[in-house]
Amino acid sequence: MRIVNSSVAPSPRSGTAYRDLSYWFDTLPEPARQRPGLDADLEVDVAIVGAGYTGLWTAYYLAKMNPSIRVAVLERETAGFGASGRNGGWCSAMFATSSSKLIRIYGKAAEEALRKELEHTVDEVGAVTAAEGIDCDYRKGGTVMLARNAAQLHRAREEVDEARSLGVGEADLRFLSGSEARELVGATQILGATYTPHCASIHPARLVRGLAEVAERLGVRIFEGTAALEISPGRVVTARGTVRAEAVVRATEGFSAQLAGAHREVIPFYSLMIATEPIGDDALGEIGLRNGETFNDLRHLVIYGQRTRDGRVAFGGRGAPYHFGSRIEPSFDRDQRMHSLIHETLVDLFPALAETRITHRWGGPLGIARDWHPSVGFDRATGIGWAGGYVGDGVAVTNLAGRTLAALVGGNENDCTRLCWVGHRSRRWEPEPLRWIGVNSALQLMGTADRAEQRSGRPSRLAGAMGSLVGG
Repeated sequence: MRIVNSSVAPSPRSGTAYRDLSYWFDTLPEPARQRPGLDADLEVDVAIVGAGYTGLWTAYYLAKMNPSIRVAVLERETAGFGASGRNGGWCSAMFATSSSKLIRIYGKAAEEALRKELEHTVDEVGAVTAAEGIDCDYRKGGTVMLARNAAQLHRAREEVDEARSLGVGEADLRFLSGSEARELVGATQILGATYTPHCASIHPARLVRGLAEVAERLGVRIFEGTAALEISPGRVVTARGTVRAEAVVRATEGFSAQLAGAHREVIPFYSLMIATEPIGDDALGEIGLRNGETFNDLRHLVIYGQRTRDGRVAFGGRGAPYHFGSRIEPSFDRDQRMHSLIHETLVDLFPALAETRITHRWGGPLGIARDWHPSVGFDRATGIGWAGGYVGDGVAVTNLAGRTLAALVGGNENDCTRLCWVGHRSRRWEPEPLRWIGVNSALQLMGTADRAEQRSGRPSRLAGAMGSLVGG
């Protein structure tokens, strides 16, 4: 396999410029600065392209497994530049592919093994950050998924019923009455909710930057401002030199769409966020979320939020258009219409925030495979590994991917390497203009379904039409 980068290497940024990436980058203890780039050809044991969660967790576990291993991480910008430094801060056991679909493809035992390992992974992230001194505001408060109309309430009950049929008990997922949910989240129109303890809220940029520092202490070399121009068996070619390695790992998530040999493996799909100014005690008391709970509701167009350690609400949503040709541009990170809609949704949830100033608006691309199925794998014949397609649920899953890739590259079979997502290959996205038409039509459909459900209180039949697009 040979993958060519069709994009141009960027010019170095200052630490101040990186502050604009997200609220998370803006509130790092010190401004992020770009590490020195590659300055000559290099030979290592493992070359990793991408210094986000996937690449850095892989490097970390490789170095812990074998302190003498030579690992180089190549990053076009700076550690955490992509989704790892811009996401909603949910370290959750969620997996983009539904349990019912996993059972249909792999069987019940395989689905259960993956689910249990993901639940453990949330705790693994907490344990590693504590052991390595990474201060990322890790708080395991769980997730509250609100039902705010009758159709959403129906879905909440269905989700819990399906969980019980799979042997998932109250300790892992439970239904909350309206009054029980309001004790946790002071949002409007709450009819009920589901609650799972398997999620921690985090400060994403603190996690990824801290992880990079720990990896370096373990001997991993990180070269920033170094774009991979070509990935092929045994080597990564950059404008600053060639890195030769027995194993090469592609950990570029949504930015994989810029690689000519992989541009139809995932689409870059934009998710946008806002953050409020620090909120007064009275409003915080009304909002709740006192124990680090993350929250959303059960609409089709995804929303997500958390109360930050410094007393803000960080809140995001999906619905920004997919850009023709899988384009990724800095201008797409801010969309006035979408950011306004996200703000309106936040105020609808929490009217006490109507006069609260929004201090940060940002966004970025996440990776979605054609069948909405994340994957991880290592082709021993070519020496090339990969992971990605997390559909926005990657904070914890990347840790599992890193542990899995480290074991696969090291030739160590274990429980992680036997999980059902290992080696999965998604079919490619359709060529343009078909994927542009399909993806944006699905977005319109989801918005229409949400509006219809709000009016009627009945689950939308339109939403079922999305199944063919997402591989359901």
